[in-house]
Amino acid sequence: MDAKQAGRKIMNELMGEGYVEGKDKKKNAFTGVLNDYSEEVCFGRVWARGVIEPKLRSILNITMLTALGRPNQLRNHLEGALNNGVTVDELREILLHTAVYCGLPAAGDAFKVAEEVLKGRKLID
Repeated sequence: MDAKQAGRKIMNELMGEGYVEGKDKKKNAFTGVLNDYSEEVCFGRVWARGVIEPKLRSILNITMLTALGRPNQLRNHLEGALNNGVTVDELREILLHTAVYCGLPAAGDAFKVAEEVLKGRKLID
């Protein structure tokens, strides 16, 4: 399996079956190059390395995206983290930890996005 195929497989495992196919439907000549890069490099080469388990990679992504203030990507990776076995309690602690190191405004935004995702999945009221 080449890196692109491996990346597509990992993305579907992370985000749910059919995720990549949904992205393919939105792909166009302008954005296609970024989709290909993400599939091949991010997921097909880095995520596929296997040295760090997917759950830990998800935790790292949550913290980095919180620090960077990237709510749209954070939303996607929160979904993936839940698929990778991160619990609601772990997620709360991860985000609380970011308040200390990334700042309260960044953590507050991340908590808001996480709350939306968790409510959407009916994991919290």
